[in-house]
Amino acid sequence: MVRYKVTLIREEHEQLKAILGKGKHSSQQYRNACILINSDEGLYGQKLSNDQIARVLQINSKTVERVKQRFVEEGFDVCMDRKPYPKKGPIKTDGDFEAHLVALSCSEAPEGYARWSLRLLADKMVELKYADSISHETVRQVLKKTK
Repeated sequence: MVRYKVTLIREEHEQLKAILGKGKHSSQQYRNACILINSDEGLYGQKLSNDQIARVLQINSKTVERVKQRFVEEGFDVCMDRKPYPKKGPIKTDGDFEAHLVALSCSEAPEGYARWSLRLLADKMVELKYADSISHETVRQVLKKTK
């Protein structure tokens, strides 16, 4: 197992102390500041073990390890900010698709069915070549938005 060594410089240590001293920060920044200050092996810190830090903050010790890893690999500023979420995929629906879907859902249900289901609508939209592929969940979201 890789052990990440946190060594803070004076400016970083003071910045972390300021975060802990003021209430204008997110809980994640406060938690990460606690982890880094207690993990500091430099001149300004009194290093605690991951288990001790986790016990005091009532979090998992893996969380402590991930914060330390992020600090070592990506730097102080990145470690204190939220991790960016990955971008969603390309949008499959547009106004034309939505109009055809609403019109189709208002039409007569296929033979053998009492009404349109989301899966039937999705399959029919693909069959009519309004989309290459579409899930029933996307159909639900479009219909919910337009009603």
